[in-house]
Amino acid sequence: MKSQNRSNTSTSANNSLLFSDWNSSATHYTNEVRKWTNAYRKQKSVGAKHPVHDFLFSYYSYPMGKLESWHPGLGIILELSKEHPLPAHFSDKYYREINGSIFLDPTLMKDARIPRLRWVQKLLETTAKRDASFSCFGLHEWAMVYKDLNNRHRESAPLRLSQSETEKVLESRTVRCTHYDAFRFFNPAAKEMNKLTPSEANRMEFEQPGCLHTNMDLYKWCYKAMPWVSSELLWQCFLLAKDVRELDMRASPYDLTEYGLCPVKIETKQGRAEYEHLQREFSVRSEPLRKELIDQLDKVLNIAEGLQKSKF
Repeated sequence: MKSQNRSNTSTSANNSLLFSDWNSSATHYTNEVRKWTNAYRKQKSVGAKHPVHDFLFSYYSYPMGKLESWHPGLGIILELSKEHPLPAHFSDKYYREINGSIFLDPTLMKDARIPRLRWVQKLLETTAKRDASFSCFGLHEWAMVYKDLNNRHRESAPLRLSQSETEKVLESRTVRCTHYDAFRFFNPAAKEMNKLTPSEANRMEFEQPGCLHTNMDLYKWCYKAMPWVSSELLWQCFLLAKDVRELDMRASPYDLTEYGLCPVKIETKQGRAEYEHLQREFSVRSEPLRKELIDQLDKVLNIAEGLQKSKF
């Protein structure tokens, strides 16, 4: 990374870390993440399926190597060490080096990325302002296997009810899925049962903070913003997604007892009450993470947009 002296570069830096300190943080972070990534690599090497882990590492497509790489986020200056080479992931596409120190510099952000990340921030802000809904009871997974003998997870888990019993559960409830990326996987026969019509184009109108998929997606929006947001926030959103996905699948029509996941039987009054209680807990847990992601994006984009405006 080339050292550059630009007096007009804004870093918003408020903390400086010696090599020993930030390297220790980076090592600890990587070791924690590898407890999950190495276990999943081992799982994949033997062809094992898992309805929770596969979702985290396949549906969410962030490469494991990138997840393992620590980034400090905006406002942290990293003091370098002459004895140790700079890790390759501190690319000069994102970081600036001045006099033996490196820091994340949003003025390096490509112009095309700025509106994409601003859209993400707006989606997060809109979601945060909307009232949470807790009446879906996880029926999206039931809608995905409605009138479909080839269910999506047939390789890793059987249905815990018969096909006809599963269909009756869906038919007996009001379906109100607000999340496009869940709705688009509905079996066509179930789509007309949904009271809403979420789409990619109207996502901003429907996403709400009670939705399990909306809260899992905090992880997606984090990794799409990397390395402009901190790895600590990314990891907290990953752990949230993991826990939420467990509830998502426990409330599904699948039998996951072989994975140690007891069902939340939303076909019963007691099961629906349990689901709503846990859904509310995840909504509360997601709130500060959503706010932190909004704040980090806003700070980064304000700097990036400032340089963009100066070009005209």
